[in-house]
Amino acid sequence: MKKYLVTLLIISFHFLSAQEKTTRKDTLQGGLRFERTCFDVLRYDLNIKINPSEKSIVGFNKITFRVIDNTSKIQLDLFDTMQIDSILFNSKKLQYKREFNAVFIDFPTELTSKSEESIRFYYSGKPVIARNAPWDGGFVFTKDSNGNDWVGVACQGFGASCWYPVKDSQSDEPDFGAIIKVAVPNGLMNVSNGRFMGSEDLKNGYTRWDWEVKNPINTYSITVNIGDYVNIHDTYKGLELDYFVLRQNEAKARKHFEDVKPMMDCFQSKFGTYPFANDGYKLVETPYLGMEHQSAVAYGNKYLKGYLGTDRSRTGIGMQFDYIIIHETGHEWFGNSISAIDIADMWIHEGFTTYSEAVFVECQYGYDKGQKYINGLKDNVDNDKPIIGPYGVNKEGSGDMYDKGALFLNTVRHIINDDDKWWKILLKYSENYRHKIIDTETVVAFFNKESGLNLTTVFNQYLRHTNIPNLELRIKKGMLQFRWIADESEFAMPVDLKINDKKIRITPSLNWTKSKIKINSLEEVQVLTADFFIKTN
Repeated sequence: MKKYLVTLLIISFHFLSAQEKTTRKDTLQGGLRFERTCFDVLRYDLNIKINPSEKSIVGFNKITFRVIDNTSKIQLDLFDTMQIDSILFNSKKLQYKREFNAVFIDFPTELTSKSEESIRFYYSGKPVIARNAPWDGGFVFTKDSNGNDWVGVACQGFGASCWYPVKDSQSDEPDFGAIIKVAVPNGLMNVSNGRFMGSEDLKNGYTRWDWEVKNPINTYSITVNIGDYVNIHDTYKGLELDYFVLRQNEAKARKHFEDVKPMMDCFQSKFGTYPFANDGYKLVETPYLGMEHQSAVAYGNKYLKGYLGTDRSRTGIGMQFDYIIIHETGHEWFGNSISAIDIADMWIHEGFTTYSEAVFVECQYGYDKGQKYINGLKDNVDNDKPIIGPYGVNKEGSGDMYDKGALFLNTVRHIINDDDKWWKILLKYSENYRHKIIDTETVVAFFNKESGLNLTTVFNQYLRHTNIPNLELRIKKGMLQFRWIADESEFAMPVDLKINDKKIRITPSLNWTKSKIKINSLEEVQVLTADFFIKTN
């Protein structure tokens, strides 16, 4: 078990969101009942055959686990669109009961605490086909421009159990990684996570490609990529770099992937050493846009700069790098190394990773362009619902977890107001929680301790409420007064002002605060860490 903005967006949006209904199916997929917490997965050994023509899978997953609490029943998961052929324990079939996508497995005798056990879960069927990967989950079965089969899968949030039997919860990653053996039609290659262990012609029209992951891994990160691939091999300061691209794209990939090394320079200087060096680093061309599959990053940005040739920041800066390479690799630190226990806290993955885009820009082009880039993301923020979703029901919060999450971290940077300290905190955060599973409370406690500030209400306002805080300024008797309007019952966040060429830091609360700052007009006030603020007289 893996051990468990300068941006104040001071503008007001008011939305009412209907309370989302949750079902038994949701709690079975997202909850942590005893049948899940009573055991800790140690390793997955996946051995399957994929038939692209039939769009089918057949095989088994050997699941090795340690018993935490005495039990005679555990929960694993497999979508009910897939068939269970048998579940074997000590070569004998086990009884089981299916409820939606949950599989409750009964053992003939009680499993005792601290014992290590394994089962073989045989299954077959046709996995869910994604309609619009990676935004909805499932497989993509398509053809490349030469008419060869080209297959991929993306299942973050949707559930890894859409294609293989697994303990489908972010709360538990296999301590000792996984072996992924995938047989595909001769002439095609499968690329999965970790190191290549070899291939074997099975003499039945299929070749099996074997891969091994040494590190703990998110279940949704375990992947298959089937195609007519060629391998481009390189190294970076001792780190193995491998690019698996469609044969016809080899020349353009060699040139386009040159951004990887400066990106690694930047990320390792800011976030610490690459977290999965013994599994290597791969970019794998996919028939969908991209996904942060650990040590086998899915790449589908068509060898374009920006986001499919567009600039998400609308500043022009986003066209100076390939968004998918930078963003999805950022996830190796934030999402793959540091993981959230529940997808309700997926901002821990997406907010930090989106912030890593601005970090890369700052490394390459300097502070001012980094700030311009991240502030250019403001127009993408909807403020439609809280960033943190409901816990225990497999539901994410707002898509604002990406851009608003990154902008919020940039706000925290400027609240701390000491860049040397900020980079040390971010590096320590990455290293402290390397290969660990955490929650929002852990993040808040860490940043409070390391900054020496109480940032709890600031985190709460931006993550747990829809509205962003509003700063109000007024003049009374020739003196400046100020206050915040926020949802938190107590809220005090510093903000930097510039008045008549003099920089001043104020810390408004929810009550009007008097100052000794003489002022004739609010037009003399410039809010340095925001683009908008409310003026009232």
